[in-house]
Amino acid sequence: MALEIERKFLVDMSKLPNLVDGIKIRQGYLLAHSPSIRVRVTTNKAYLTIKGKPTNNISRSEFEYEIPLQDGIELLKECKELIVSKTRYEIMHENHLWELDIFEEENKGLIVAEIELTSEDEPFALPSWVTSEVSDDMRYTNANLISHPYSKW
Repeated sequence: MALEIERKFLVDMSKLPNLVDGIKIRQGYLLAHSPSIRVRVTTNKAYLTIKGKPTNNISRSEFEYEIPLQDGIELLKECKELIVSKTRYEIMHENHLWELDIFEEENKGLIVAEIELTSEDEPFALPSWVTSEVSDDMRYTNANLISHPYSKW
């Protein structure tokens, strides 16, 4: 079983380094609640991901498979309004990869940074551009943002 251990944080945009090479992502949900089943499409790749019920707010099973791009595009059409759009940037900070998501459309204004860890107690350094942790706040999950967009909070 694959285990995802992830922590999420809000971001102070004014303190971010110069962002380059962002990846446009459209992410749709075939099933939004635990387990969630999503399809993610970028410019040239597509993935099908199944995420299990969290054992706590930072750990859960995750199974991700690359699928043919055209299959991903067709599956995304099945998601209809259950789609999140964002641009993702990868930032290395003290030997850890941070994924910074700048949300678009109904979630415009929301910026979240995520770090994946190898264990729940793995130490890591917070970048200066990170503000508050929101790992425990389910409003910030992508699956929640499709039905409760940030612009309506």
